[in-house]
Amino acid sequence: MAKRVFCIGNGESRSPIDLIRLRPHGKIYGCNGLYRDFTPDVLTAVDGAMMHEVYQSEYKGELWLRDWNPIPGMTYSSVVYANLTPNEIEIAKKNFKLYENKRGDKEHYVFQGSAISGQVGIIRRLASGEQIEKKQINHTGCYVSWVDIKNDNTHNLRDIDKKTNSDRGWACGATSGYIALKQNEDLEELFMIGHDLVSDTDNINNMYKSTINYGDEKNKPIPSVNWITQWETLMKEFPKVKFIKVNPNGIRGNTPVNTNIEEWNKHTKKNLSYMTFKEFDETFNCI
Repeated sequence: MAKRVFCIGNGESRSPIDLIRLRPHGKIYGCNGLYRDFTPDVLTAVDGAMMHEVYQSEYKGELWLRDWNPIPGMTYSSVVYANLTPNEIEIAKKNFKLYENKRGDKEHYVFQGSAISGQVGIIRRLASGEQIEKKQINHTGCYVSWVDIKNDNTHNLRDIDKKTNSDRGWACGATSGYIALKQNEDLEELFMIGHDLVSDTDNINNMYKSTINYGDEKNKPIPSVNWITQWETLMKEFPKVKFIKVNPNGIRGNTPVNTNIEEWNKHTKKNLSYMTFKEFDETFNCI
């Protein structure tokens, strides 16, 4: 078990940090699209589209996903297509988004999203030749990942807490922190890198903005209230662990990212501190 972990968020502040150089110094936990550029020791994803993107990329690392429940392949037709006829299935494929990897010899799959089976009425109207307006068709994605339950390293978030067997339903960042804390009982330090929580501009703050399964770069920042509350819950539950939030200028800057989180002020005398990039680099030589 690790005594130090680095929890990597995808806020843009982390862009100068060379994550590879952190490997010798602790265990690395990451979120969502981080896998596109770097393989952490443990990766977490909680949103349907992103979970299936990661899995279907044939990601080989340890992976924790929400509601990841493999079901027998024999149920595929009834679950996904509601036993439609072959002709109706072809119509469904042309009019509804189905994101699916190749089955190969896999005997189980995970299904999430908007079931095509819920559109049977529309599909049969299309099959009869009726013209249907696009706005009448539910274009929400349907995700199917054929899984190798014997050999992959993918886990359901419910399994991280053996006592409750429950998923807290949190955002990905705090969820990855929770996994790190549960997996490493003797943990002493948890560094929060790229967990900016806020934006220094009027737009979304994310390394992967305007890419698939992420918000458009012109979108407004995502409200941070849930992220702040969830991380604070962890600070309370794990008082012996030192949480270190790494900002470019610590809390001495004059931008939203480089200021202290007011809701966490009561923890600064207990188990929370802030660190500048300069201090972080002096310790780990990673910038």
